[in-house]
Amino acid sequence: MLLDLSNVLSEQHKSVDKNVSISMDEFRLRGKTYPVLSKDELHIQVEYAGDQKLRVSGLTNLTIGIPCDRCLEEVPVDFKLDFTREVETKEAEVASDEADQLDENNYIDGYHLDVEKLLYNEILVGWPMKVLCSEDCKGICSVCGQNLNEGTCSCEDTGLDPRMSVIRDVFKNFKEV
Repeated sequence: MLLDLSNVLSEQHKSVDKNVSISMDEFRLRGKTYPVLSKDELHIQVEYAGDQKLRVSGLTNLTIGIPCDRCLEEVPVDFKLDFTREVETKEAEVASDEADQLDENNYIDGYHLDVEKLLYNEILVGWPMKVLCSEDCKGICSVCGQNLNEGTCSCEDTGLDPRMSVIRDVFKNFKEV
């Protein structure tokens, strides 16, 4: 959704304060797609901050389904987005802070603010490094792919160091019944 900023950038500098519905149904990152399980409306405020700068504030809640890093089961992850950004609207000084300017140009184009791109950037900043369904998640079997949280498999444990096979054989041969 594009938000019109012409009133904010005009000489009267009227602010924009509205609730906007979010049309994002999935989040794409590094070639993978994650479903948006629930979303609230975005409360967004845009006001003129002086010296050709805008102050953009937003508040919303999203829930995205992200696979567990051990067992690959989908885990609902809540994103409570509460942000305030100051954005420069002049394009003459791209060389000074090139990284910041490119980031801002990602969601502001002329007199329009792309709400979906702004949300994408905010979700990306809050993206978790590791997602686990539970702290004691057992993961999946490296041989057959069985989810070990749901039950055990009959595969031989190949995770042992092969140099320890002699000691393992000793314990197998002299096992007390």
